[in-house]
Parts: sequence; structure tokens; C-alpha cells
Amino acid sequence: MGELIGYCRASSASQSVEIQVDQLKAAGCTEIFSEKRSGTSREGREQLEQAMRFVRRGDVLVVTRLDRLARSIADLSRIIEELTAKEVGFRCLQQGGVDTTSPEGRLMLQVLGAMAEFETAIRKERQKEGIEKARAEGRYRGRPKTIQRDEVVRLLAEGLGATAVAKKLGVGRASVYRVAQDGVRPESGVASEPFA
Repeated sequence: MGELIGYCRASSASQSVEIQVDQLKAAGCTEIFSEKRSGTSREGREQLEQAMRFVRRGDVLVVTRLDRLARSIADLSRIIEELTAKEVGFRCLQQGGVDTTSPEGRLMLQVLGAMAEFETAIRKERQKEGIEKARAEGRYRGRPKTIQRDEVVRLLAEGLGATAVAKKLGVGRASVYRVAQDGVRPESGVASEPFA
């Protein structure tokens, strides 16, 4: 039988993790990782990463509430997958149905995972509809074209203005100005005055 390992988080320095720590201790956690960081992503959450490295086969990672671990179902699903791959369980004290050490808890997580997939599919469908509507109204340009630096330099050297070059190549004027600011002719590699 493994150990119960706790993880707790507060969003800002002004918030306290003491209540969470007390609840995790009362639940039997022998080791607790705590931090004061935003939960919008895993980036920069060093204590979470340490907890994920610390847990061993048979252990159970315990949190007081799901939003202390992850702010989205997709993030939660990824963390659970990592724990499952290490044969580590997961338990949430205040959402008792979420417990991978029980058949019911595993079912609940499968439902949450299915909801995450459904949410992603709906978002993609909305995005597709938005693009189609923008195309129909003539407002959609698609992905920005990759600017051909050599071609921009050549056209500017021929005397075309930035607006004319942008129109001819189908790129934004800002992209042309960026190349012009470099002021380096690719064939010679010699710096010149920025193009007007």
C-alpha cells in the first residue's frame, strides 16, 4: 500500500494554504506540496511538478478541490493520465466522486474526459462556422503569408513603395516595413539605408 501525498495551491500571496494543509493532514497525507501560484496553467508551478515526480506506484495524490489542481478539464485529464501511467491514484476530498482508486471514481473521470472532448469539438465547430461566415462576407484572409524577404528587398530597390510591395505580395505593410528596417540586401549582405 502506497502513501497519500497532498498538493495544495493558493492563487496569490495574500491567500493562505493553511486550511488546505489542515484538511490534507486530516485525510492522512504524509507529504504535502504547497505553493502560491496562478492555476491557469502548469507552467511555473514547481511544487506541482515536484509532487508529480515524488509520487510512486501505489501512492495516491490528494487535493482538497479540483480547481486547486487544474482550471480546465483538459488539464485535469492530462495530469490524471500522467498519474495513471505511473500507477498512482488520484483523490479529491471535496468532490468525493473523483477518486481513481474506486470504480465509481474512474467512471466519473471518464465522463469528465468525454465532456472535455465534446467541449473541444464544439469549439472547433464554432471556429469553423466563424471562418465560413467571414469568408462569405469577404473578411477572411486565412493564415498570413510567409514573407519572401529577398523579393521585398528587390521590389523596394526597384523604387516601389511599401504599400505597393505589400499589395503585390499579398502581405501586410508592417511586414514590408520590418524588412525595410533591416536594410540589408541579401545578395551582398551589405547594410544600406532603410528603404522609405
